[in-house]
Amino acid sequence: MVPHMSAFCSFAPNWLRLRLLVGLIALGWLQTATAALPSPETHVQGSLVSADASIQPGRPFTVALRLEHEPHWHTYWLNPGTGLATTLAWKLPAGFTAGDIQWPAPIVLKDRSGTVVGNGYEGETLLLVTITPPATLATGTEVRLEADAEWLMCSDVCIPGGQALSLTLPVRGDPPSPNPPWHEKIAATAAGLPRPPEQWKVTASRDEKNITLHITPTADRPTQVPEQLHFFADDNLVAYELPQTTQPAGTAGSARVGFILTAPVSPDGPQNATELRGVLTSENGWRADGSMRGLRIDVPLTVASTAPGASLSTAERGAPTPGSTAAAVTPANSGLLATLLLAFVGGLILNLMPCVFPVLGIKILGFVNQAGHARSKVVAHGLVFTLGVLLSFWVLAGALAILRAGGDQLGWGFQLQSPAFVFSLTVLLLVFAMNMSGVFEFGLRATSVGGELQTKSGLAGSFFTGVLATVVATPCSAPFLAPALGAALALSTIESFTIFTAIALGLATPYLLLSIFPGAVKILPRPGAWMEGFKQFMAFPLYATVAYLVWVLAGQVSEEGFQQVLFGLVLVALGVWIYGRWSMPGASPARVRSGATALVLVAALGLWLGWPQATLTQTPGSVTSAGVAWQPWSPEAVQQLRAEGRIVYVDFTARWCATCQTNKKLVFHSDEVLQTFAHKKVAALRADWTNKDPRITAELARYGRSAVPFNVIWLPGRNEPVILPEILTPGTVLEALQSETVAVQ
Repeated sequence: MVPHMSAFCSFAPNWLRLRLLVGLIALGWLQTATAALPSPETHVQGSLVSADASIQPGRPFTVALRLEHEPHWHTYWLNPGTGLATTLAWKLPAGFTAGDIQWPAPIVLKDRSGTVVGNGYEGETLLLVTITPPATLATGTEVRLEADAEWLMCSDVCIPGGQALSLTLPVRGDPPSPNPPWHEKIAATAAGLPRPPEQWKVTASRDEKNITLHITPTADRPTQVPEQLHFFADDNLVAYELPQTTQPAGTAGSARVGFILTAPVSPDGPQNATELRGVLTSENGWRADGSMRGLRIDVPLTVASTAPGASLSTAERGAPTPGSTAAAVTPANSGLLATLLLAFVGGLILNLMPCVFPVLGIKILGFVNQAGHARSKVVAHGLVFTLGVLLSFWVLAGALAILRAGGDQLGWGFQLQSPAFVFSLTVLLLVFAMNMSGVFEFGLRATSVGGELQTKSGLAGSFFTGVLATVVATPCSAPFLAPALGAALALSTIESFTIFTAIALGLATPYLLLSIFPGAVKILPRPGAWMEGFKQFMAFPLYATVAYLVWVLAGQVSEEGFQQVLFGLVLVALGVWIYGRWSMPGASPARVRSGATALVLVAALGLWLGWPQATLTQTPGSVTSAGVAWQPWSPEAVQQLRAEGRIVYVDFTARWCATCQTNKKLVFHSDEVLQTFAHKKVAALRADWTNKDPRITAELARYGRSAVPFNVIWLPGRNEPVILPEILTPGTVLEALQSETVAVQ
């Protein structure tokens, strides 16, 4: 054996020797891994129950998802408000079909402080579904019905939950017998489901601020006079969190026979809705026996200039005032316009954040290379770069929309919670940095003296740079960006895409302006031999980004997995170096092909060897950083510390969040901050979002946030925390702490 190889094998662990052997035999095998998530705490129990004891071929029957909530816990209705609606994914035998969930009338959900948190259910709830078996179903057999149920259960905290449920029923030829006690309970639930009104007529109108329902009886004296009315919209048309008012419209003897219900319009709802759909509930029911709490409302929605009882001036309604030439900005659309402005400004500021800095050198190099070119070519590069940014943001928005539709709660930078994505990005930037260092070249060199880039490859490079700018921007959350991102992840898909487009345009605007105005480009020096040295110098920010991403991976995988990552990156670099050596100018085509083959084989081995196999399971424990003893965050820890009268500082952070790391350097290396923490006995909690954590995601969503950094301070005697800005300074933290007026014992 070669001495060097013998020495290597003597220190290499068994797993590495085995992997190298297998890899040399079968290069190119790429492994994927799935990480099993631990079961969440169970505060809601689910089960499938049937109204019938058996199935008759071709005869529809009703089953129910039974949810049993612990006291003070709830799940959500069709339109949840802040939460997520319960879902059922059926796995039925061939020929079976399942209908939609038949939603009972919801209630207004409130937390322990009385704050409205959504629409949903408490206690025991039955969600009915009609199942239709095939007429050809064989009798004398048994059928197993399976469904994956998912819900969001909330109390003081929100936890995603779910169960894989099943129900087995026999198949018989005669009509089924009732299945006690569920037959009676399901029948009672079905009888109480919201139905169109019979003794009442409902009409609806809206203005800029309110939706007004006129509820009038169709009979002389209705059998039931409803009390404590509340309207639940199927969509986001009504602001669920704001109170609704009801006033009588008239009387007949001692019985009220008409009502006017006023519900505030949600600024996030559809602006041009022409129909009102939802459930109108009465606390004492709509029937004389108190049953059927909800009426199913599906009526035209007309536009009114003012709501009854309200007198809005022209200015209050947002219409143009006399002499005004500007278009009116109404309260209904000003919220979205403000969010778009924040998104655009946040995208602009992203260019100054450390995440995007490695790309600046690439673009500067591109503008220098374009100096002296025709203006049309320069503008084309700017437009193609902008297209790359826009398409990348749209892909990101589309992925978020698809995953959210599947029930996932996600945030800005969610892809960086995947070790596989971080490793892939690390490899990409390493290869790109080695290219800028001159280890190898893509086609022509960036500058042969007096030469020019080919137009085709140059445009492709601009597009790729736009994509890269988007990818490296996601670890950062710039000022003004957090509220815009929170809105984007809470609004409809179209509005979300609009906000992501505004962020993309903000990120791309400086480069687009430089390409459109030739004067800015002409002041740059013309291309020349000096560009090779500048290009190699600008590779070092990319190497720094690679080092940062490797540090991120160290917090996502096990120690052994991290060792594999390092060896994998070394092999990828080796493959790139081999290709660069064998494809130098003047090399024969056969030698270039051999270099490309070696690159594929060695790099594939590096990818296979370094591919992260599992997410690191973090063990809770105290971590001391920069003189602060950080405890792991949990809702229970916050509650306990607040009960003790402590000041609680919570840092929602992630390793891949560059802004988070900058904040730590700026604030927690300040002697004054550390002394104040010690003097006031501040309890420091860290919510680490480096890896996917549904509880942290849900907690961020409670505050309308979808990105880190997010820092809050709980002060004694206050029901809401102090929310700090995204970019921290010692002064902002000290100011928030000094607003605490309770004496420290």
